[in-house]
Amino acid sequence: MARPSKISPLKDRPLPGPGESLQARLDDLREGKILVPMVTAVFLILLAGLEWLRWYRDTPPQPRLYSFFAIAYAIYAVITIRRSWAHLQAIKLGRDGERAVGQYLEQVRESGSRVFHDIVGQGFNVDHVVVAAQGIFVVETKTWRKPARGAAHITFDGASIRADGYTPDRDPIQQALAQAAWLRDLLKESTGKAFPVKPVIVFPGWFVESAATAEAKRLGLWLLNPKALPSFIAAEPALCEIEDLKLAAYHLSRYIRTTP
Repeated sequence: MARPSKISPLKDRPLPGPGESLQARLDDLREGKILVPMVTAVFLILLAGLEWLRWYRDTPPQPRLYSFFAIAYAIYAVITIRRSWAHLQAIKLGRDGERAVGQYLEQVRESGSRVFHDIVGQGFNVDHVVVAAQGIFVVETKTWRKPARGAAHITFDGASIRADGYTPDRDPIQQALAQAAWLRDLLKESTGKAFPVKPVIVFPGWFVESAATAEAKRLGLWLLNPKALPSFIAAEPALCEIEDLKLAAYHLSRYIRTTP
């Protein structure tokens, strides 16, 4: 049976982040004022060089040869673009989802919590980390396309996650647990203290039915719509002293700044 059509789970574009307009200007400048002139200049120099070579050797034009290379490269370009387009769209959707979740997390700053984004780990990236009095939360964002019609449900049966009845190719539960363990070890090594680190998986635009299952509780795991995350954090009891929070935030920020 054919799968139903899918749409982005994000209703609105995320608000721009800090420096985003400058980044857009920087990208436009690189492409329009540097990359395009550079590629054009190289092409014209190469074309002029071929013409000088033909003049020097007194050889006749060879349209068949140049046409062969032009057609071959055009075929290669079409195949490459078609293969890259879906990947590009998936990256764009994931980026927008992380931005949207980051904006929900701005609410927790009002209580004095620290929020970090896009932390480079050992062969992976942690989307978001919240350092709060209630503990440290590692937030993994899954921006999955949802059905164009009807409700979009995420369910967790204690063994696997299903999105609209389908099992995803990769297991986000093990990913979230591994990231939480990595951050717990990182802070233990750098501060000498054991911090409570909780893994969280959020699904923008989806209705999550498994936030409080027994298996999720056993794993110490939250599965949520990101809109609910600030209130879930606020409802938890305080576990960390202010000085310990400052220590964890300092060492995490130092790690981020010194990791290429």
